[in-house]
This record gives sequence, C-alpha cells and structure tokens, in this order.
Amino acid sequence: MTQEELDALMSQDLDAQSLEASDEEQPEASDVDSDGYRVSSQTQWPPPPPTSEHRVVHQLDEVTKESEEKSSQIFDILEAISNDAMESENLGGKLKEDLSAICETFTRLHQHFPSIKTFEAQIKRCEEMTTQVDQSIQVAQNTNDQVMVAMDVMQYQDINRQKIERVINVMRALTRYMNSLFESQIADESRVSSAVHIPGDATDDVVDEEDIEALIAAIGGKKPD
Repeated sequence: MTQEELDALMSQDLDAQSLEASDEEQPEASDVDSDGYRVSSQTQWPPPPPTSEHRVVHQLDEVTKESEEKSSQIFDILEAISNDAMESENLGGKLKEDLSAICETFTRLHQHFPSIKTFEAQIKRCEEMTTQVDQSIQVAQNTNDQVMVAMDVMQYQDINRQKIERVINVMRALTRYMNSLFESQIADESRVSSAVHIPGDATDDVVDEEDIEALIAAIGGKKPD
C-alpha cells in the first residue's frame, strides 16, 4: 500500500467518525403542535379537571348572556343618541323658520329705509346664522344616519350570539346522547370492583404469583410452602 492510498483511507475513517459524532449530538426530534409548542412522543395531555373554569357549555352560556345584555344596553344608548339627533334637527328647523321671519322683517325695513346701514348689516347677519343652522341640521342628520348604521352592525352581533346558542344546543344534545348510550341499569355501587392494574403495568401494585399463592393458602387455612 502506497502512502497516498494510506492517506485516503485515513481521510475516509475521519469523515465517518465525524458523521457519527454529529448524529449522536443531534437532539431528539420533536413534533410541533397546532399552537406552536414542541412536544415529544412521550408528552401527555391530561384532560382538564371538571371545575367551573373548564366547563365549556357553562362558559358559553355566560358569553351569550353577557352578549345579550351588553347588546341591549348598546341599543338603548344608540336609540338615545338617535332621539337627541332628531330633537336637534327639529330645533334647528324651528330656529331656521324664526331666522327667516327676522330676515324678512329686516329686508322690509331696509327697503323702506335704505339709508340705515344697520338694517343691511342685520340682513347679512341673519343670512350667516341661517347657513350655520343649516350646517347644524346636516350634522344632526349625519349623526342619525351613523346611528342607524351602528344598529345594523349590531344585528350581526345578535346573529353571532344565535350561532353560539346553536353550538350549545348541539353540544347538549351530544351529551344527552352519550349519557344515554353508556347508561346502565346496574348502579356503580352494586358493581364488582374492577382491577386497577394488570400484569405488564409499570407499577408495584400488580399482584405477583407469590402473592396469589399466599392468598390461596390463607383462604384454605394453610401456610404456603
């Protein structure tokens, strides 16, 4: 074997050793669940205890109840805003009528006494105030329109509440079905106690053969060999 062949063989051995070392240092592969948490194959997810904070239907009932109450309160507030806007619009209309009458009076006075500049100034003032009243009436109308849009949007909130109630009804129907499916005429207190552990379980509570022989011997009134 030449020196070049020996160097090539040593190089292959070193590459193989480096690959094995990298494989040993690589951490154990793990999966990622839907929430982004890394879980291994041995991860256990026990069910939550049946406390009040984990009762799904109870929580959904609270959500629908609170949603209905808050929606009713919001509707009352929107209705009050709409009534105030309509009242402002009506007051603006009456004020506009009064300003129109005043403007007409000053116009007649100005026609009879054109030399008096005060009448002309008051006519311009009435026209400016009439424009401002028109703007206020427009603002009240826009407010009322926005309130109506908000009420329409709140209708979707009520639809969502009805969807949640439908989910609750389906869940309750499934619960009644499962209870009826697993129902038995024998009470749990009357049943024979079942084994908690079986052979093969990783626990010290499993009865071995020596314990069984000792139990048989105790029942028969004799000591085990």
